[in-house]
Amino acid sequence: MAYLKNKKSGTMTIGVLTSGGDAPGMNAAVRAIVRSGISAGYQVKGIRRGYSGLLDEDIFDMSARSVSDIIQKGGTILYTARCPEMMRPEGQEKAAYILKKHSIDALVVIGGDGSYRGALSLAHQGINVIGIPGTIDLDIACTDYTIGFDTALNTAMEAIDKVRDTSASHERCSIIEVMGRKAGHIALWAGIATGAEEILVTERYDYDEQRIIDSIIEKKKLGKKLHLIINAEGIGDSNGMAKRIEAATGLETRATIIGYMQRGGSPTCRDRVMASAMGAMAIRVLTEGKKNRIIAWKDGQYCDIDIEEALAMKKDLDDNLWDISRKLCR
Repeated sequence: MAYLKNKKSGTMTIGVLTSGGDAPGMNAAVRAIVRSGISAGYQVKGIRRGYSGLLDEDIFDMSARSVSDIIQKGGTILYTARCPEMMRPEGQEKAAYILKKHSIDALVVIGGDGSYRGALSLAHQGINVIGIPGTIDLDIACTDYTIGFDTALNTAMEAIDKVRDTSASHERCSIIEVMGRKAGHIALWAGIATGAEEILVTERYDYDEQRIIDSIIEKKKLGKKLHLIINAEGIGDSNGMAKRIEAATGLETRATIIGYMQRGGSPTCRDRVMASAMGAMAIRVLTEGKKNRIIAWKDGQYCDIDIEEALAMKKDLDDNLWDISRKLCR
């Protein structure tokens, strides 16, 4: 085995933290990192509250027992927090110093794009970092899947289905806002899955509200009773949009903002398995002596990508799914 040596004990020490927005499945990834790391003969230290906890030295030893009974839990047992200090050079230098002070040879970061940028800054300080994609938004370009997306999507779909039932009973137009400030993947997938008439995402929306109004009026004339619009968080203004549509169409229109419930809940089977596999692969990558990698799911396989290369990639909506949604939204 090729791996770094801790100067004091001769054993590699790995730190693990969760950063940014929480995502269902993060606990499964933490569990896999801890147990796979211990199985490989490494010491594992948990860091609470992401980079903020790292700067506060909230670091503790983890064992196989400390991750018992967590795979089914949403959120993250390591907690998470935003950390503006990590955006500044002095914060980055302090974080690297603390990792070295605690004899942590490699840091596994579970989070999204912003978390990776913090990891990259540590890589520039000489810390070996491994990233695992944990975000409900599916917006990390180097990977086809991110931990938490499936659970968040199913939560959104189930909520939309429920709102659709009551909207049909009242013959309403419903605007349902799902999460996704900069990425419309949840809106697109949920819109297709629930048979929405309109899917509004930041990547494609032209802000032609009159077209939507005209479409509702035309469908109303044809006898359609229910009109379902899925609106991504990045577009927002769902309540204002509802008032304008109601005034223009005469159709009772209500807005529902699903919000943070999409982040919570017990992870689906897919999220648990993907997170477990990615966590185990992070340890394998370290065992192989690799440095500064992102674990990814690409073209149906797990792989690892250089962190700088990963951060340079750009991601858009799936064009094929978008085209399909246009044909089905009628």
